[in-house]
Amino acid sequence: MSAEMIEIRTDEECPLAVLCAVDTGAFDMERSMDELENLAQTAGAEVIAHFVQKSRAFEAATCIGTGKLAKLSDFCKNNEVEMVIFNHELTASQMRNIEDATGVTVIDRTTLILDIFAQRAKSAEGRLQVELAQLKYRLPRLGGLGNVLSRQGGGIGSRGPGEAKLETDKRYIRRRIEKLEGQLEELTKRREYAHKRRKKDGVTTVAIVGYTNVGKSTILNALTKAGVLAENMLFATLDPTARALELPDGRTVMLVDTVGLVSRLPHNLVEAFKSTLEEAVNADLILNVCDISSSEALQQVEITKSQIAELGGGNIPMIIVANKCDLLGNEGIVMGEKTVFVSAKTGYGFERLLNEISNSLKPTVKRLTLMIPYPDAGRLNVIRQKGKVFDEKYQEEGILVDALVDITVYDSVKKYIV
Repeated sequence: MSAEMIEIRTDEECPLAVLCAVDTGAFDMERSMDELENLAQTAGAEVIAHFVQKSRAFEAATCIGTGKLAKLSDFCKNNEVEMVIFNHELTASQMRNIEDATGVTVIDRTTLILDIFAQRAKSAEGRLQVELAQLKYRLPRLGGLGNVLSRQGGGIGSRGPGEAKLETDKRYIRRRIEKLEGQLEELTKRREYAHKRRKKDGVTTVAIVGYTNVGKSTILNALTKAGVLAENMLFATLDPTARALELPDGRTVMLVDTVGLVSRLPHNLVEAFKSTLEEAVNADLILNVCDISSSEALQQVEITKSQIAELGGGNIPMIIVANKCDLLGNEGIVMGEKTVFVSAKTGYGFERLLNEISNSLKPTVKRLTLMIPYPDAGRLNVIRQKGKVFDEKYQEEGILVDALVDITVYDSVKKYIV
């Protein structure tokens, strides 16, 4: 969407916004701007134009050149634009200079994502993580924010105290960061204990990860009847949700839904939500979900792979789950090995997905038929504690049992195998 050829739409409930970027050739700008528009719409803005300037480098004072900035300023004044959103991180002085030139609110990509996260976080831990990320992002920018800091609530990204209390704010923010880090450290210790406990108890974890808005929560709901929020919006899920899932081989695993990823996820956001994303890197198996109906499905898969690897989960077995295949035509699509095509909407491919999950996990149980003599009937309780008994029949020579036996007790019962 160009600034020169634009159909102006008005919606009293949504602020009119313009997206702006400098294309240095570092990444696919068109795709990134489309993603930024989706983010802006998720936050509640109505995007009416894109301004992209090709350049080898960013202008130190205003990010974009003076000529492009003048065109941007004129467009904002002539079209009642209320907000400019940059597809890069801006310094405090750049933000202030652009606001002075355009006369409208200016935020950057990171501020926008943080704003969405603030809207989506429901759990106490999620809210702590969002606040910590916001404060860490804001602290080094306090000195030059000027008018940006004087904005008080009520709009996208408009949070912050006035500059008159700047030094007080700095001290307060540093103390608040220390307090939040302490609280999150305690929560992290609890999670680490929970992870160790799961391993000790033999709990197998399967994590659903992937690009935001590809249907991860819908898949979790369809497989486990979890009932979690599943909407057609970015970052609908911010807090992890875990539910039990029974596999075709009789095993029960814990299926975990995680926060969605985006390209160029800001580093401070990765750090802030590391504890949430650790649900993925501590898993025994990862389901890398993509929207196969999207032209960017392969990029979604690679973005997820790279960000999981960055967090230390590069060696975890992975299944690529190509969701929304009901929206495809007859064209052939090659996604590589270990790919399962599914439709969370219709249920297509779920049987194969469950079988693939079973085959990809290390064997922890064996389905056995046992004849346990009555004097050794206590073994049945041992089997029940770590496995599952499907059927038992009391016969003259003993108890005939159809059971799922944990490999840790296999040696003690193998002599009873029929």
